[in-house]
Amino acid sequence: PIPGGLRDGLMVVICGTVLPTCDSFKIDLQCGSCPSPHADIALHFNPRFEEGGCVVCNTFERQNWGREERKYEMPFFKGHPFEIRVLVKCDSFQVAVNGNPFVEYKHRIPLSKVNHLSVSGDVDVAIISFQTTAVSANCMYFSPVPYHTSIFGGFYPSRSVIITGTIPLDADRFHVNLKWGDHIALHLNPRFSEKTIVRNSQLHQSWGPEERGLPSGMPLHRGQSFTIWILCDAHCFKVAVNGQHQFEYNHRVPNLQQIDRLEIGGDVTLICVQV
Repeated sequence: PIPGGLRDGLMVVICGTVLPTCDSFKIDLQCGSCPSPHADIALHFNPRFEEGGCVVCNTFERQNWGREERKYEMPFFKGHPFEIRVLVKCDSFQVAVNGNPFVEYKHRIPLSKVNHLSVSGDVDVAIISFQTTAVSANCMYFSPVPYHTSIFGGFYPSRSVIITGTIPLDADRFHVNLKWGDHIALHLNPRFSEKTIVRNSQLHQSWGPEERGLPSGMPLHRGQSFTIWILCDAHCFKVAVNGQHQFEYNHRVPNLQQIDRLEIGGDVTLICVQV
């Protein structure tokens, strides 16, 4: 269900990974969830790898498909993560993929009828969120490195940071810091020559003990895109990469709300940073 239904200015965000075996997948903004007879679909967004690489958009109404709108351009890659953003406007859906505007689809069904989202096909979904325009404005596309931004209100359980980017072929390392003043509450430091992600905190100008273990191996690779999701829990930060949980990092500072800055630097190209 879409809380409150669709409305002008709402942003639908879907992050996930295309499975290596994918032939196609579908994202449907629809009027209810009834499977039979199938609910009307205001926006059917359907990447198809098996048809020469195209994305089909359409509307399903009164048990009939409308006229297809096809774009013979494939912004998705098998085995790679993706981020889709659907901005709802009064007259159209504006869809961006990995930070790039991709397609605009004019409404054929009134927005007031649309209240459900369906994702199906050969994809793993990591994140689905519904954001107002004011919140989505915090997502900065193609940000320069080093990158700095404020975190208003600090951290608290359920707050998260989502970072989407690509890693250069010659990358050595990069870092993500959650900090206040000169203190770093969480330092994430992917090191490609060492094939690990180092975690640590720097408090009162001193580094603490490093954490290096990766139960599933190094999830970040040179030449590939990625999505890092840092979720604040009551006792720790939970970190997922490309939709897969990687590790937890127990809090080493008592007051999470004092964390007011995000800093990213090193060998990385940022596509989108969502705070």
